Amino acid sequence: MDLSFTPAQDAFRSEARAWLNANVPRDPLPSFDTAEGFEAHREWERRLADAGWAVVNWPEEYGGRGAGLIEWLIFEEEYWGSGAPGRVNQNGIFLLGPVLLEFGTPEQKARYLPAIARADEIWCQGWSEPNAGSDLASLTSRAALDGDEWVLNGQKTWCSRGAFAHWMFGIFRTEPGSERHRGLSYILVPLDAPGVTVRPIAQLDGEAGFAEVFLDDVRVPVADTLGERGEGWKIAMSTTGFERGVVLRSPGRFMATAARLRKLYEARAAGLPASLRDEVVRAVTDTEAYRLHTYWTVSHFLAGGEVGAETSLNKIFWSEMDQRMHRTALSVLGEEAELAGPWTDGFLFSLAGPIYAGTNEIQRNIVAERVLGLPRG
Repeated sequence: MDLSFTPAQDAFRSEARAWLNANVPRDPLPSFDTAEGFEAHREWERRLADAGWAVVNWPEEYGGRGAGLIEWLIFEEEYWGSGAPGRVNQNGIFLLGPVLLEFGTPEQKARYLPAIARADEIWCQGWSEPNAGSDLASLTSRAALDGDEWVLNGQKTWCSRGAFAHWMFGIFRTEPGSERHRGLSYILVPLDAPGVTVRPIAQLDGEAGFAEVFLDDVRVPVADTLGERGEGWKIAMSTTGFERGVVLRSPGRFMATAARLRKLYEARAAGLPASLRDEVVRAVTDTEAYRLHTYWTVSHFLAGGEVGAETSLNKIFWSEMDQRMHRTALSVLGEEAELAGPWTDGFLFSLAGPIYAGTNEIQRNIVAERVLGLPRG
């Protein structure tokens, strides 16, 4: 793998850095898990879109720049390094968007992708159910065919951004009598449709970062099926591959955290134990290792390789690395850590990392069975 950047990529980085330095809000936006913050972040997303920075690696006709994945990684480094706001439509941009580009019809791409890029429509993910979380294949929400419509019934839970989202993408059992991974279809659902009830779920900080969604005879056009009927599991695994492997947690996010941690430690180093210095050094080296591995993964993909079960290793690594960095920060802060602030909020959020996108226990089973070839226990 060649780790040097081309002159064009260096110019791209300089252009992104200059725009972000001139446009990132000086004061943090309110949390996008509040109604006020949700709208403030949508306005920020529109500014990004108007300047061509919302989805740099998407085709131009859908709001992107037609850039490659290497450029996307470069932009993410600059984005997070600039202190820019979190992406309120990350589910649409980083999860649904790539899958629409791969499996969507021309009509679906034209209908949904520009609205995602501009945050005109915010998406949540309808995977988990009360009895189907890490074991997603046991889901029971169903869709019955009635002419040119699906009739949806069931319940989805832990839907990120669901409290304020406009649409949900999820998988539903469309083949009566089917079991496990078979007979599932990937369906796009408007959350303002008759029969949809959205109930917010408060996080540890009290804000509605999630929701449960109830579906009672909800009618959705069959045209809003992504891919072929019965291919839902295949497409969902494509989504989770993007989520665990490359797109949802880019290295830039963790590099920015490590840089803030180093700055925090250097300002308070006097009197702190050497073990904390070692943890700060580990944070810097771990994030750089993750960065290099991600560039390798993208280079491998661009050379025609596949990104498969090994993405579970990525998910385990970044989620546990994020927790370590925030624990180290709280140790550096000492008693001040008891006061609510960015590091405390970040620590609370990091606790969810080993759970969302598939629990780390399940990821370790996947690594054992599909990467190492070990027998089932």
